[in-house]
Amino acid sequence: MSSITIEKYPKKINCLDLKGQHQQIKKEVFEAFEKVYENTAFSGGPFVEEFEKGFAAYTQTKHVIGVNNGTSALHLAMLALGIGAGDEVIVPANTFIATAWGVSYSGATPVFVDCDKDTWEIDASKIENKITPKTKAVIGVHLYGMPFDIDAVKAVCDKHKIFLLEDAAQAQGARYNGKAIGGFGEMACFSFYPGKNLGACGEAGGISTNNEAYKKHLHSLRNHGSTERYYHDEVGYNMRMGGLEGASLTIKLKYIEGWNNRRRAIAKRYQKEIKNQKIKMQTQPANADSVFHLFVVIPDDKNKFVAYLNEWNINPGFHYPVPCHLQKAYANLGYKQGDFPNSEKLAANCVSLPMYNELTDEEVTYVINIINNY
Repeated sequence: MSSITIEKYPKKINCLDLKGQHQQIKKEVFEAFEKVYENTAFSGGPFVEEFEKGFAAYTQTKHVIGVNNGTSALHLAMLALGIGAGDEVIVPANTFIATAWGVSYSGATPVFVDCDKDTWEIDASKIENKITPKTKAVIGVHLYGMPFDIDAVKAVCDKHKIFLLEDAAQAQGARYNGKAIGGFGEMACFSFYPGKNLGACGEAGGISTNNEAYKKHLHSLRNHGSTERYYHDEVGYNMRMGGLEGASLTIKLKYIEGWNNRRRAIAKRYQKEIKNQKIKMQTQPANADSVFHLFVVIPDDKNKFVAYLNEWNINPGFHYPVPCHLQKAYANLGYKQGDFPNSEKLAANCVSLPMYNELTDEEVTYVINIINNY
């Protein structure tokens, strides 16, 4: 394709930069932290409860249970569903490893399936062949911020009477058929890691559900298996959300729609204006409204493309270079190269372009022009 003359951008454009967002809201966040200090409400307490109520309203669910991180959310969700040793849970092979950790921590076994070759989300057509009498649930991941094919996956779960759990760690604010994700399965697990679209000032996670019994059980599990202080009904965990994290999330919750819409606008420009045929993008189904936590592409030659971007002061990311089934931690499960070709191709070749709401129009234009010149 024809090239254009471009002057190198004077500073690095990173895949993610959190400084701009936190400078914008620093005054509000620090004022909220002062209130936490005044109330010495550092572990759980009113500031966590305020966020739980706000996020439940945002996800259009009845309950949100705040925990210390997204991995704990997945772990406790498994326990609340009664999943444990001897059980199996179906998980996409292309996801961050924490999706599988939640299953393993419960004592169950993750059973991996491939992704769709175009959407890169869990392939619903591959799930049924993996179901055995031991299968208790499917975890669908809203990967990169885009909802998976919920209707198709839920149909399989309903047919076989197994649980559906949403891993929504990357998808705060995404919508499926016009409805907020978080209430389609038994529960949805969120990460509020600082780099997420809705990220805490610290580590945090949450679980949304419409089931009162799950809510009560999760409250106990996150608090040492206790509903009354010093009385422990089961083996529990110390997985409460902190007050400072809850307060920072309540502030950010006011801005999340605007931030997500800015990401959508950047993504729309990437999709429309990057015309280089050497770059493949994730297919976006019409009924899945992504929040573009990541904007992932597959170039024709990953190493060459990355070196080219670096030369032009663009610093991409890599999510995720090794699929779950080929991780050393799961070598005992007996998977091998070639078992899940779509996931393996994605892992070996994917590159994440700069994506955060503070990217300027000038920076977006620069990234587009550089990629079109590749």
